[in-house]
Amino acid sequence: MRFGIIANFGRPDAEGTVKFILDWCRKRNYEAFVCDDALSAGKSEVWTVPSSQLCSKADIVISLGGDGTMLATARALGQKEIPILGINLGYLGFLTQLTPDQLGEALQQVSDNKYQIEERMLLETHVIDGSQVASPYALNDVVIDKGNVSRVINLSLYANGEYICSYTADGLIIATPTGSTAYSLAVGGPIINPNMKAIIASPISPFSLTSRPLIFPPDFVLEVRIRSEHGQAMLTIDGQVATHFAPRGSIKITRAKHVVKFITFAQNSFYDILRRKLHWGKLPVVDYKKVDFLKTDPRNDNT
Repeated sequence: MRFGIIANFGRPDAEGTVKFILDWCRKRNYEAFVCDDALSAGKSEVWTVPSSQLCSKADIVISLGGDGTMLATARALGQKEIPILGINLGYLGFLTQLTPDQLGEALQQVSDNKYQIEERMLLETHVIDGSQVASPYALNDVVIDKGNVSRVINLSLYANGEYICSYTADGLIIATPTGSTAYSLAVGGPIINPNMKAIIASPISPFSLTSRPLIFPPDFVLEVRIRSEHGQAMLTIDGQVATHFAPRGSIKITRAKHVVKFITFAQNSFYDILRRKLHWGKLPVVDYKKVDFLKTDPRNDNT
Protein backbone atom coordinates (compact mmCIF):
# COMPACT_ATOMS: atom_id res chain seq x y z
CA MET A 1 0.00 0.00 0.00
CA ARG A 2 1.29 3.46 -0.93
CA PHE A 3 0.31 6.59 0.98
CA GLY A 4 0.65 10.08 -0.46
CA ILE A 5 0.59 13.03 1.93
CA ILE A 6 -0.54 16.57 1.19
CA ALA A 7 0.08 18.77 4.23
CA ASN A 8 -0.43 22.39 5.12
CA PHE A 9 2.83 23.03 6.98
CA GLY A 10 1.45 26.37 8.10
CA ARG A 11 -0.46 24.43 10.76
CA PRO A 12 1.41 23.92 14.06
CA ASP A 13 0.81 20.15 14.23
CA ALA A 14 1.57 19.39 10.59
CA GLU A 15 5.24 18.43 10.88
CA GLY A 16 4.70 16.10 13.83
CA THR A 17 1.68 14.48 12.17
CA VAL A 18 3.64 13.84 8.96
CA LYS A 19 6.43 12.25 11.00
CA PHE A 20 3.88 10.02 12.76
CA ILE A 21 2.48 8.82 9.40
CA LEU A 22 5.94 8.16 7.96
CA ASP A 23 6.99 6.18 11.05
CA TRP A 24 3.74 4.23 11.03
CA CYS A 25 4.19 3.30 7.37
CA ARG A 26 7.86 2.40 7.82
CA LYS A 27 7.06 -0.10 10.58
CA ARG A 28 4.57 -1.85 8.32
CA ASN A 29 6.65 -1.72 5.14
CA TYR A 30 4.21 0.63 3.44
CA GLU A 31 5.49 3.25 1.05
CA ALA A 32 4.83 6.87 1.96
CA PHE A 33 5.79 10.17 0.37
CA VAL A 34 4.98 13.85 0.69
CA CYS A 35 3.77 16.13 -2.08
CA ASP A 36 6.63 18.62 -2.49
CA ASP A 37 4.28 21.48 -3.46
CA ALA A 38 3.39 21.81 0.22
CA LEU A 39 6.72 20.71 1.67
CA SER A 40 8.51 23.15 3.92
CA ALA A 41 12.26 23.56 4.03
CA GLY A 42 14.51 21.22 5.96
CA LYS A 43 12.84 17.91 5.08
CA SER A 44 15.11 16.69 2.31
CA GLU A 45 15.29 13.20 3.87
CA VAL A 46 11.59 12.65 3.09
CA TRP A 47 10.63 10.98 -0.17
CA THR A 48 8.81 13.67 -2.15
CA VAL A 49 6.97 13.81 -5.46
CA PRO A 50 5.46 16.72 -7.39
CA SER A 51 1.68 16.97 -7.43
CA SER A 52 1.69 15.95 -11.10
CA GLN A 53 2.97 12.49 -10.08
CA LEU A 54 0.77 12.09 -7.02
CA CYS A 55 -1.96 10.16 -8.81
CA SER A 56 0.40 7.64 -10.41
CA LYS A 57 2.21 6.76 -7.17
CA ALA A 58 -0.45 6.78 -4.41
CA ASP A 59 -3.18 4.28 -3.54
CA ILE A 60 -4.51 6.55 -0.80
CA VAL A 61 -3.86 10.25 -0.20
CA ILE A 62 -3.85 11.72 3.31
CA SER A 63 -4.82 15.39 3.52
CA LEU A 64 -3.47 17.24 6.58
CA GLY A 65 -4.88 20.69 7.26
CA GLY A 66 -8.30 22.27 7.14
CA ASP A 67 -11.15 22.18 4.66
CA GLY A 68 -9.10 24.34 2.28
CA THR A 69 -6.41 21.66 2.16
CA MET A 70 -9.06 19.04 1.38
CA LEU A 71 -10.37 21.14 -1.49
CA ALA A 72 -6.83 21.60 -2.82
CA THR A 73 -6.20 17.86 -2.48
CA ALA A 74 -9.31 17.01 -4.47
CA ARG A 75 -8.19 19.43 -7.17
CA ALA A 76 -4.66 17.96 -7.23
CA LEU A 77 -6.02 14.45 -7.79
CA GLY A 78 -8.08 15.60 -10.75
CA GLN A 79 -10.10 12.81 -12.34
CA LYS A 80 -8.21 9.86 -10.81
CA GLU A 81 -10.71 9.20 -7.96
CA ILE A 82 -8.03 8.15 -5.45
CA PRO A 83 -9.53 7.84 -1.92
CA ILE A 84 -8.73 10.74 0.42
CA LEU A 85 -8.32 10.47 4.18
CA GLY A 86 -8.79 13.90 5.77
CA ILE A 87 -7.14 14.85 9.08
CA ASN A 88 -8.18 18.18 10.59
CA LEU A 89 -5.36 20.46 11.73
CA GLY A 90 -7.49 23.57 11.38
CA TYR A 91 -10.48 25.07 13.13
CA LEU A 92 -13.88 23.97 11.82
CA GLY A 93 -12.71 21.03 9.71
CA PHE A 94 -16.09 20.07 8.27
CA LEU A 95 -14.61 18.03 5.40
CA THR A 96 -11.67 16.73 7.47
CA GLN A 97 -13.58 14.72 10.03
CA LEU A 98 -10.70 13.21 12.04
CA THR A 99 -8.27 14.79 14.49
CA PRO A 100 -4.56 13.86 14.90
CA ASP A 101 -5.29 11.81 18.03
CA GLN A 102 -7.57 9.58 15.94
CA LEU A 103 -4.98 9.12 13.19
CA GLY A 104 -3.35 5.91 14.45
CA GLU A 105 -6.67 4.07 14.75
CA ALA A 106 -7.83 5.43 11.39
CA LEU A 107 -4.67 4.26 9.61
CA GLN A 108 -5.07 0.80 11.14
CA GLN A 109 -8.66 0.62 9.93
CA VAL A 110 -7.53 1.63 6.47
CA SER A 111 -4.83 -1.05 6.59
CA ASP A 112 -7.46 -3.62 7.65
CA ASN A 113 -9.86 -2.40 4.94
CA LYS A 114 -12.43 -1.45 7.59
CA TYR A 115 -13.71 1.80 6.15
CA GLN A 116 -16.31 3.15 3.76
CA ILE A 117 -15.92 5.16 0.58
CA GLU A 118 -18.19 8.16 0.26
CA GLU A 119 -18.51 9.52 -3.26
CA ARG A 120 -19.02 13.27 -3.59
CA MET A 121 -20.24 14.83 -6.82
CA LEU A 122 -18.37 17.67 -8.50
CA LEU A 123 -19.39 20.54 -10.74
CA GLU A 124 -17.66 21.40 -14.00
CA THR A 125 -17.60 24.95 -15.32
CA HIS A 126 -17.25 26.21 -18.85
CA VAL A 127 -16.94 29.91 -19.70
CA ILE A 128 -18.73 30.64 -22.96
CA ASP A 129 -16.72 32.91 -25.27
CA GLY A 130 -14.11 33.67 -22.64
CA SER A 131 -10.98 32.49 -20.89
CA GLN A 132 -11.37 29.15 -19.13
CA VAL A 133 -10.34 28.64 -15.51
CA ALA A 134 -7.20 26.56 -14.96
CA SER A 135 -9.09 24.04 -12.80
CA PRO A 136 -12.79 23.89 -13.78
CA TYR A 137 -13.96 21.36 -11.17
CA ALA A 138 -15.68 22.41 -7.94
CA LEU A 139 -16.21 20.17 -4.92
CA ASN A 140 -17.96 22.92 -2.93
CA ASP A 141 -19.21 25.65 -5.21
CA VAL A 142 -18.93 27.92 -8.20
CA VAL A 143 -19.39 31.58 -7.27
CA ILE A 144 -20.19 34.30 -9.79
CA ASP A 145 -20.05 37.74 -8.21
CA LYS A 146 -19.40 41.45 -8.68
CA GLY A 147 -15.69 41.34 -7.88
CA ASN A 148 -14.18 44.10 -5.77
CA VAL A 149 -16.73 46.77 -6.63
CA SER A 150 -19.53 47.51 -4.14
CA ARG A 151 -22.28 47.43 -6.74
CA VAL A 152 -24.78 44.76 -7.73
CA ILE A 153 -24.75 42.80 -10.96
CA ASN A 154 -27.60 41.34 -12.99
CA LEU A 155 -27.72 37.58 -13.53
CA SER A 156 -30.14 35.37 -15.45
CA LEU A 157 -30.39 31.66 -14.66
CA TYR A 158 -31.29 29.01 -17.25
CA ALA A 159 -31.75 25.25 -16.74
CA ASN A 160 -31.62 22.90 -19.74
CA GLY A 161 -32.16 25.93 -21.95
CA GLU A 162 -35.28 27.10 -20.09
CA TYR A 163 -35.30 30.56 -18.52
CA ILE A 164 -35.72 30.22 -14.74
CA CYS A 165 -35.34 33.69 -13.19
CA SER A 166 -33.20 36.81 -12.97
CA TYR A 167 -31.37 38.30 -10.01
CA THR A 168 -30.12 41.74 -9.16
CA ALA A 169 -27.65 40.78 -6.47
CA ASP A 170 -24.07 40.66 -5.27
CA GLY A 171 -23.75 37.32 -7.03
CA LEU A 172 -24.91 33.73 -7.33
CA ILE A 173 -23.58 30.52 -5.75
CA ILE A 174 -23.97 27.22 -7.59
CA ALA A 175 -23.18 24.53 -5.01
CA THR A 176 -22.95 20.78 -4.62
CA PRO A 177 -24.44 18.91 -1.62
CA THR A 178 -20.91 18.95 -0.14
CA GLY A 179 -20.90 22.74 -0.53
CA SER A 180 -24.36 23.10 0.99
CA THR A 181 -22.71 23.59 4.40
CA ALA A 182 -20.25 26.20 3.11
CA TYR A 183 -20.87 29.60 1.45
CA SER A 184 -24.33 28.55 0.25
CA LEU A 185 -25.43 27.92 3.85
CA ALA A 186 -24.14 31.34 4.90
CA VAL A 187 -26.50 33.08 2.44
CA GLY A 188 -29.54 31.01 3.46
CA GLY A 189 -29.19 27.91 1.28
CA PRO A 190 -30.48 24.48 2.38
CA ILE A 191 -28.43 21.75 4.06
CA ILE A 192 -28.28 18.64 1.86
CA ASN A 193 -26.81 15.29 2.80
CA PRO A 194 -23.53 15.03 0.82
CA ASN A 195 -24.44 11.50 -0.34
CA MET A 196 -27.27 12.98 -2.37
CA LYS A 197 -26.90 14.30 -5.89
CA ALA A 198 -28.27 17.76 -6.58
CA ILE A 199 -27.28 21.29 -7.63
CA ILE A 200 -28.14 24.32 -5.47
CA ALA A 201 -28.49 27.87 -6.78
CA SER A 202 -28.30 30.44 -3.95
CA PRO A 203 -28.35 34.21 -4.66
CA ILE A 204 -26.00 36.45 -2.66
CA SER A 205 -27.81 39.45 -1.11
CA PRO A 206 -30.51 39.63 -3.80
CA PHE A 207 -32.34 42.94 -4.24
CA SER A 208 -35.69 41.22 -3.76
CA LEU A 209 -37.61 39.65 -0.87
CA THR A 210 -38.87 36.88 -3.15
CA SER A 211 -35.51 35.51 -4.33
CA ARG A 212 -34.85 32.18 -2.64
CA PRO A 213 -32.41 29.29 -3.22
CA LEU A 214 -33.40 26.66 -5.80
CA ILE A 215 -32.48 22.96 -6.00
CA PHE A 216 -32.06 21.26 -9.39
CA PRO A 217 -31.59 17.60 -10.36
CA PRO A 218 -27.91 16.70 -10.70
CA ASP A 219 -27.92 16.17 -14.45
CA PHE A 220 -29.44 19.54 -15.34
CA VAL A 221 -27.27 21.90 -17.38
CA LEU A 222 -27.28 25.34 -15.77
CA GLU A 223 -26.29 28.51 -17.54
CA VAL A 224 -25.72 31.86 -15.85
CA ARG A 225 -25.76 34.97 -18.05
CA ILE A 226 -24.20 38.06 -16.50
CA ARG A 227 -24.65 41.75 -17.15
CA SER A 228 -22.37 43.93 -15.05
CA GLU A 229 -23.01 47.62 -15.51
CA HIS A 230 -19.75 48.60 -13.76
CA GLY A 231 -17.67 46.39 -16.06
CA GLN A 232 -16.46 43.83 -13.52
CA ALA A 233 -17.43 40.24 -12.75
CA MET A 234 -15.55 37.33 -11.22
CA LEU A 235 -15.76 33.54 -11.28
CA THR A 236 -14.36 31.62 -8.29
CA ILE A 237 -14.03 27.85 -7.90
CA ASP A 238 -14.09 26.51 -4.33
CA GLY A 239 -12.88 29.86 -3.04
CA GLN A 240 -9.39 29.07 -4.36
CA VAL A 241 -9.31 29.43 -8.15
CA ALA A 242 -10.56 32.75 -9.49
CA THR A 243 -10.67 34.59 -12.78
CA HIS A 244 -12.17 37.81 -14.15
CA PHE A 245 -14.39 37.49 -17.19
CA ALA A 246 -16.40 39.65 -19.56
CA PRO A 247 -19.04 41.81 -17.86
CA ARG A 248 -21.58 40.45 -20.35
CA GLY A 249 -20.59 36.80 -20.40
CA SER A 250 -22.15 33.39 -19.82
CA ILE A 251 -21.05 30.41 -17.76
CA LYS A 252 -22.28 26.85 -18.19
CA ILE A 253 -22.23 24.58 -15.13
CA THR A 254 -22.77 20.82 -15.27
CA ARG A 255 -22.21 17.76 -13.14
CA ALA A 256 -18.69 16.43 -13.63
CA LYS A 257 -18.23 12.91 -14.97
CA HIS A 258 -15.91 11.91 -12.11
CA VAL A 259 -16.32 12.06 -8.33
CA VAL A 260 -14.19 12.67 -5.26
CA LYS A 261 -13.85 9.69 -2.92
CA PHE A 262 -13.64 10.34 0.83
CA ILE A 263 -12.60 7.68 3.32
CA THR A 264 -15.15 7.66 6.15
CA PHE A 265 -15.85 5.59 9.24
CA ALA A 266 -19.14 4.48 10.74
CA GLN A 267 -18.69 6.50 13.93
CA ASN A 268 -18.58 9.82 12.05
CA SER A 269 -22.06 10.44 10.65
CA PHE A 270 -22.89 13.59 8.71
CA TYR A 271 -25.58 14.58 11.21
CA ASP A 272 -23.30 14.06 14.18
CA ILE A 273 -20.79 16.41 12.55
CA LEU A 274 -23.57 18.96 11.96
CA ARG A 275 -24.46 18.89 15.64
CA ARG A 276 -20.88 19.04 16.92
CA LYS A 277 -19.35 21.55 14.53
CA LEU A 278 -22.24 23.78 13.42
CA HIS A 279 -24.37 23.36 16.57
CA TRP A 280 -27.21 22.34 14.26
CA GLY A 281 -30.56 21.98 16.06
CA LYS A 282 -29.11 23.07 19.38
CA LEU A 283 -31.59 24.98 21.50
CA PRO A 284 -30.54 27.91 23.69
CA VAL A 285 -30.14 27.01 27.35
CA VAL A 286 -31.64 29.42 29.88
CA ASP A 287 -31.17 29.03 33.63
CA TYR A 288 -34.48 30.41 34.78
CA LYS A 289 -33.38 30.25 38.42
CA LYS A 290 -30.92 33.04 37.71
CA VAL A 291 -33.37 35.26 35.82
CA ASP A 292 -35.03 38.05 37.79
CA PHE A 293 -38.18 38.67 35.78
CA LEU A 294 -39.13 41.69 37.90
CA LYS A 295 -35.96 43.42 36.67
CA THR A 296 -35.88 42.19 33.09
CA ASP A 297 -39.53 42.75 32.10
CA PRO A 298 -39.93 46.41 31.03
CA ARG A 299 -43.63 46.23 31.94
CA ASN A 300 -42.57 46.06 35.60
CA ASP A 301 -40.52 49.25 35.37
CA ASN A 302 -42.35 51.80 37.53
CA THR A 303 -39.68 54.49 37.33
